[in-house]
Formats: sequence, structure tokens, C-alpha cells
Amino acid sequence: MILSIESSCDDSSIAITEIDTRKVLYHKKISQEAEHACYGGVVPELASRLHAVALPNILEETKPYFDRLKAVAVTNQPGLGVTLLEGIAMAKTLATLLHIPLIPVHHLKGHIYSLFIEKPTRFPLLVLLISGGHTMVVRVESFEKMEILATSMDDSVGESFDKTAKMMGLGYPGGPIIEQLAKEGDENRFDLPVPLRNSKLIAFSLSGLKNAVRLVVEKLGGAEAMSHQDKCDLAASFQKAVKLHLLQKSKKIFKSEPIKDFAIVGGASANLYLRDAYENLCREFGKTMHTAPLEYCSDNAAMIGRYALDAYERKLFIDPNEINIASNRKLETGQML
Repeated sequence: MILSIESSCDDSSIAITEIDTRKVLYHKKISQEAEHACYGGVVPELASRLHAVALPNILEETKPYFDRLKAVAVTNQPGLGVTLLEGIAMAKTLATLLHIPLIPVHHLKGHIYSLFIEKPTRFPLLVLLISGGHTMVVRVESFEKMEILATSMDDSVGESFDKTAKMMGLGYPGGPIIEQLAKEGDENRFDLPVPLRNSKLIAFSLSGLKNAVRLVVEKLGGAEAMSHQDKCDLAASFQKAVKLHLLQKSKKIFKSEPIKDFAIVGGASANLYLRDAYENLCREFGKTMHTAPLEYCSDNAAMIGRYALDAYERKLFIDPNEINIASNRKLETGQML
């Protein structure tokens, strides 16, 4: 079995995955959303302290599996430095004390592998990764070859949902709140701009749309003065603009990419409105759409463990004394993950 640890942001998670069957034998995640809600976003130092409490408590429940562990895997990039350190410290200790190999895992590759939890891998794939920290399209040809075809120039989709919710006084995390309110709203009431609509650039940008939302909120007298229907209509209008932006740029990629399998991963991929839009787009282009189960869309250790299965097969281990936080390099079009 492989024990996997995820602590890249505000979710403390540990999983146990059986190597031969790919079965997730144990998985637990403790969210910190309630603790960060009053700040409107994640406070790194607070997140680190909460990981220091939650991770050992979860680990205690996995002790019955220790005698069958063949490796330990941990997220080491990208993410918040102080929170990644909590998971890395635990993984180093376990690998050293149990005399088992240590596998470093790229968090975004983990999200891609959320598609394969308890399943065989399926390549090649076109993947739209939309999360709190990233928005990109990746051509995944194999375990070793994952190329970024388009990425965000500024805010990510998840970040834009959170910031929009904060401007409207809705709380954190903003994605589920915006999606729920939008169901009661008129998505055509506010004429919000679709980012990069007239640009040939194949990239994403959400900062201008976020600013347009701010101007609407101010025009309505601020979050306190907005009625419930105002908030529903603005949420729906914002969500529609995000959808149109993602689809417009994705269409350009679909036209030039022959790969028939397409997937959406990451926390924001749990948005059913966006999923439905991409189902229609895939039908238009003759592609088959894949998604991870909703429980594995947001950060979790099961996806880290699933990636680790393929890494274990390739013996991609690291000395426990050498693992550290990998640099959070800027991810750009044309780079390999």
C-alpha cells in the first residue's frame, strides 16, 4: 500500500491506496473552511497551524496499515510554503522510520490523476484544470509528457469566484455560494464583459471581469444595499461570463487538437453549470468528456496516492533528506508540467 499526504493549501488529507488493485482503502480530509471564512480567504500561517493538529490526528487512524506500506507520497509543489512543509515533514519522518521510499508529487498532476482513482490511466487527454490557484488547458500524452497549451494571465477561475463572493458579502469559499445563488438569478440582467472576447490570444484572464463585478456592486450601493435578487442576478451574470470566456478559448484549442478525450479537473470543476456547458461543447466537437467524482474535485490525498501508484511503478523516489518544497515557478504556455 501507499500512504499519501496532501497539505498544499487548507485541506488536511491522508489516504491509503492498495498498489495491486488501485483501491482506496482509507481516505480522510479535514477542511479548514470554517476557520478561514471570517477572513474571506486562506491565511497561510493559520492553515499551517491547523495542519499541524489535523494531520497527526488523521495519521493515528492509519496505523493499522503501517506494516503493509511500500511507500509514502506527499505533495511538494505548488502550494503555500508553510502548509506544504507540514505534509513534507510528516512524509520524511514516516519514510525514515518505516524504511520505505518517498515519492514527491506535483499537486496539479495529482488533480489530473483524480480522473483515475480506482481506475486505469487513460491517455492521451486534453485537460481543463480549474482550481483556486490555477486555470489552464493541458495536453496529457503520457505520464512523462504533459504540456500546458493555455494558462491564466492573472486570476484563476476559483480565485475569481471567491473574490466575487467576497465583494458581494457572501462568505468563503465563494464557488459553491455563487453557483447556488445563480440558480435563482437572471444571467442576462447584468451585461458583464467576456474577457479577451476580441483577442486571438489563447489564454485566460479573469481580473477584468472581477473589476466589472466590483463596479456593479458599487453602482447598487455596496453589498449591504443589494437585495437577495440582486445578488442572485449578479452571481448568474458573472457565472455566464466565466462560462463564455472558458468556452471561447477552449473552442480554439478543440479546433486544432485531434485528441478525442477531454476532462475537467480541479475544485472549480465541481460547478455543474460549467460541466453542462462543456458536455455540450464536447458533443459539438465529437469529443468524450470525463470528470472526477465530486468528492475528489477539490484537494485530496486520494489523487496524490493515485499519481503515486504510477510513480512507484517507475521507481521515482527521492531521498527523505533531500525532499523540500519545489520552487513555485510561473507556469506558462508551452511549458511541461
